[in-house]
Amino acid sequence: MTHSPRLTDRTALTRHRARARSLGPELFLHEDAAVELQERLNEVNRSFTSPAVVTNFSQPWREILPGAKVVADEDLLDLAPEAHDLIVHAMCLHWADDPVGQIVQCARALRPDGLFIAVLFGGQTLSELRAVLAEAEVEVTGGLSPRVLPMGEIRDLGALLQRAGLALPVADSVLRRVSYGDPLKLLRDLRAMGETNALIERRRSFTSRAVLMQALSRYVAHFADAEGQVRASFDMVWLTGWKPHESQQKPLRPGSAACSLTDVLGKTSQG
Repeated sequence: MTHSPRLTDRTALTRHRARARSLGPELFLHEDAAVELQERLNEVNRSFTSPAVVTNFSQPWREILPGAKVVADEDLLDLAPEAHDLIVHAMCLHWADDPVGQIVQCARALRPDGLFIAVLFGGQTLSELRAVLAEAEVEVTGGLSPRVLPMGEIRDLGALLQRAGLALPVADSVLRRVSYGDPLKLLRDLRAMGETNALIERRRSFTSRAVLMQALSRYVAHFADAEGQVRASFDMVWLTGWKPHESQQKPLRPGSAACSLTDVLGKTSQG
């Protein structure tokens, strides 16, 4: 049996989330995503009677799905087979060492024709912070250490749905840009989100003042607008798939088309 490489220090991640709750969590991205979820569910035009949400900050999601079972994003999810007709993996799949395994567990917990939706941070998230931290650390120390979680690109993330056996897979993303008067406020927000460095290979010592000041200076120099506001990018990737069911649309078999593409294009050009 193979195991996924361990990227996340789960003890540190749990500690960071607990600290965020004690500070009063900053959940504006969860709230935005929950509103987006409601819009997407409205487009499905279907009633769900037994939803579940995989999350560690439940309040924004409870407002959209009252009565939903709330499940922590542990390696083994507390989900019973075929117990739900909707499962939302909400803002935590990017921390999973085995994201396919997480989706497989959700798929097993769906009833036939049940809907799986995930929203997570994608590869463009915090691109500005990544750049200035890397530049500052190389300049000050001559080396580079893991500081920001590696996040998947949308093509790779979309492929996870098919690997998990879900039908009609769709992946799309929304790039959310947030403005801050000071990049220190971004760092405070990340702390209050529970999204600070929990990589298992991270340095255990605090970031030196020299590296931090150099990074903040570069952030303002490279990413400030005319009013002095700096931007931070959050790449919100949405994954959607259905538990297979005989009633769902299926692709045509190769060679079953009634006319050839060549004929269609020929008629179009003649017209």
